[in-house]
Amino acid sequence: MQPLAYRVRPKNFSEVIGQDHLVGNNGIISNMLLKGRLYSFILYGPAGCGKTTIANIIKDKYGLQAFTFNASTDNKADLKDIVEARKFYEFVVLIIDEIHRMKKDIQDYLLPYLEDGSLIIIGLTTENPYRVINPAIRSRLHIYKMHELTANDLILLLKKVADKENIKISDTRIYDYIVQAASLEVRTALNMLEAVSLINEDIRDLEHAKDVIGYKTIAVDGKGENYYDILSALIKSIRGSDVDASLHYLVRFLACEDLLMLTRRLMISAYEDIGMGNPNVGPRVLAACEVALKVGLPEARIPLSFAVVDLASSPKSNSTYLAIDKANQDLINLKSKNIPPHILNKEIKGGANYKYPHDYPNDFVLQQYLPDELKNHVYYEPKTNSKYEIALKEYLTKINKQLKSL
Repeated sequence: MQPLAYRVRPKNFSEVIGQDHLVGNNGIISNMLLKGRLYSFILYGPAGCGKTTIANIIKDKYGLQAFTFNASTDNKADLKDIVEARKFYEFVVLIIDEIHRMKKDIQDYLLPYLEDGSLIIIGLTTENPYRVINPAIRSRLHIYKMHELTANDLILLLKKVADKENIKISDTRIYDYIVQAASLEVRTALNMLEAVSLINEDIRDLEHAKDVIGYKTIAVDGKGENYYDILSALIKSIRGSDVDASLHYLVRFLACEDLLMLTRRLMISAYEDIGMGNPNVGPRVLAACEVALKVGLPEARIPLSFAVVDLASSPKSNSTYLAIDKANQDLINLKSKNIPPHILNKEIKGGANYKYPHDYPNDFVLQQYLPDELKNHVYYEPKTNSKYEIALKEYLTKINKQLKSL
């Protein structure tokens, strides 16, 4: 028998909840299909908000000329077969699940077909595309953010499904509990409703329903806040140097037992938020995270609390994070960026050759490294929140002054 979540999946846009800005009567995607002018786009938002559902409705409309591709599991050979279908249609629709995981060689392969409009891409991701999607692909796609569903949206849906499936629930508190336990994910909530339906009676006992649904998920988020909100609050508390708030949100997030997500975010914070303010914190956090993953819960809370306190109490600097983003923008915006010939160290008759800095006093020699188009561009600007970066600033000020004189 097909699962409940599959049976009640919307077949048209009018059945999709919480995304009227995209698929309502005046929604941008609704109007695309109404006018027969489908453009490539990315849908991003939390798990269970309807990204796949919207993509499948579009796929059903285009029938044989619509295909799906999973960037995590499918390979380039699968993609070539799909692209070959262009021979039989004006264009083909390619739905790419987890598009943020798409390999660079696959992205490069798709670009010409995306450019000429023979391939319409619909990308799906839970990650912010402005941070995780390759700029070459991103610049050719519209980006639409999915709204997070509200508790009221989900309760209305559950009641509608229960009525349709003849699931009798007299105690309406059960709906509230399911919504909290599912962290506002539609698929999870429907699975829980289906589990409750197996009681095979008019369900009046909330405690009985809790036994069927389970307690683990609700422990993540006892007040109905989103899983990602707690994780965000943890990182923002670390960034704000509030040690106690950081520990509070660490404890709340540990309830979900998702050590992989937690350690990933802590390691990123070490380099994004603390960075050059305390350069030694990165290796220490990495070591603590590796111990946590190795020993597992409940003991993992001990090295993780060490990491969180270390991060929150460290001087903060996002100077390197800002620097790499500035450099990336120049890479996108400037077309010609030839490496200075002497840096390539090839024999140039009558021209300058590369000078090896270690052959000169203080291991420094004046020569140009940046392409001419980027000469005198400044990316890294040290902050003054720690002794380490203050010393760096003094050193680099002297070096940059000489480089700018070229």
